[in-house]
Amino acid sequence: MDWVEWHQDYDDESSELSGRLRSVQREVRRLLDAHPEGPIRAISACAGQGRDLIEVLATHPARDRVTARLVELDPRLADTARAAVAANGLTGVEVVEGDAGLVGSYAGAVPADLVLFCGVFGNVSVADVETTVRALPSFCTPGATVIWTRGRHDPDIRQDIRGWFAEAGFEELTFDAPDGVEWSVGSNRYAGPGPAPATVDRLFTFS
Repeated sequence: MDWVEWHQDYDDESSELSGRLRSVQREVRRLLDAHPEGPIRAISACAGQGRDLIEVLATHPARDRVTARLVELDPRLADTARAAVAANGLTGVEVVEGDAGLVGSYAGAVPADLVLFCGVFGNVSVADVETTVRALPSFCTPGATVIWTRGRHDPDIRQDIRGWFAEAGFEELTFDAPDGVEWSVGSNRYAGPGPAPATVDRLFTFS
């Protein structure tokens, strides 16, 4: 897969990828709007060009209160994300070129108030999806929001994912799965009393 070429669909407003992006960004804005004061910490796994977060922060009033770490393995995508961060003057956002499947890639950036796992669950094994969801309490402050995506493709495990989030101590905020499109976007609030200890060193292996 040429992931740079794959990202070109974001520039087509009629594409499914653009539709998914708009849904994710709505949830990001909802989280930022719900925190009118104080610092906000965010992380993004397999962040790609960083559009999920960067394009929202570019114009949002909370932009200067957000510190974020975007983790992306592809150096070309990471460079594009860094350029977007610089162009928008987002001094609190860092782009790390690294393996987003390793828990250590987030050291010092978690627990976070906003956790983005978009474009991940459709590209890893079912077992790795479950491992990741069950490990997410270690990434979250109390009340943190996790935003995730998964397509309808076989095996369709979207209902399983929703169940794993519930079992891991999350409350579902939204589940956006419009008829006639492949993508789904979920957002879940961590209802636990605090970040749980990390139980694994690796969340997933991206395929």
